[in-house]
Order: sequence, then structure tokens, then C-alpha cells
Amino acid sequence: MKTSAGLLVYRWHTGVLEVFLVHPGGPFWMQKDDGAWSIPKGEFATGEDPLLAAQREFTEETGFTASGDFASLGALKQPSGKVVHAWAMRGDFDPALVRSNTFTLKGRTYPEIDRAGWFKLADARRKLLQGQRGFLDELERLTRESAADRGGSGAPDSNREPSAGGQ
Repeated sequence: MKTSAGLLVYRWHTGVLEVFLVHPGGPFWMQKDDGAWSIPKGEFATGEDPLLAAQREFTEETGFTASGDFASLGALKQPSGKVVHAWAMRGDFDPALVRSNTFTLKGRTYPEIDRAGWFKLADARRKLLQGQRGFLDELERLTRESAADRGGSGAPDSNREPSAGGQ
């Protein structure tokens, strides 16, 4: 069974929860948008630490270093049968600065990721691959619980951060 690990980076922007997603490069994905985006992720070998693999893959796909506190979002079995493990991490990366590794297909080189962006959860649910949408539900649950633990309404304020915090 193939396994992947990835990071769902989030931020609070003007009081709204947003997530950082990437769009796969190459000819197959070029004209696809809704249902084609992903969390930055990649496969890992048996015996490899999945969180370390998620951090490595994040760097390979974006050029950014992932550090801080990570909150497990669990694992989801994809329609293909692959199992994806994911962690939430608070961060704020500039999508214009994404620098992805590349792959070669039929003699042409393509970036593994051709673009990235920040999305409000409603938009992210439409953009994200169907098999990864459960990670958004888990992130919402974590951020709601964190706010409730602090006596809040679920909306952030200047003194309150979700427990999956980091940067």
C-alpha cells in the first residue's frame, strides 16, 4: 500500500481561516482547477517517520521550510487506495515565492507544483482533491476546540491562537 504525508498550512487572515494549497504541474493537470489542488505532500518509505517525510515533501514542493508546532489531522484513504497522513501547521508563506522540484515526462521538464494559493475553507473544499477534503473538517474541529478551550467563540482575536499553532 502506498502512503503519503503532507502538511495543511493555515493562517488567520482578517479574522478568516485560510489554507495553503498547491496545484500539480504537468500536462495532465494544466487545464484542471476545481478538485485538482492538494496539500503539499509526497510518498514515504516504510519505517520513515511520516511527519519528517511531510516536512521534507513540503520543502521539495514549495521551497519553504516547515517548522513550528504540528497537529495531527489523521490519515485518509484516497480513492486510489493510497493513504495520506497530514498535519496542520500555522504559517504564512507567499505563494509567489513557491519554488518546486521538477519531473520529466516525454522529454519535457515540468514543475511538480505549478502554483500555490491561500483559500478560505469554502473555496478550498471546491479546489481540493475529494479524498483530502476530510483534512479541512479536522482542521476546523481543531481550531474550534482550541478557541472553546480558551472560552472563545471560535473566531480568533489578537490574544487567541488555535492549538495547532506554530509560526
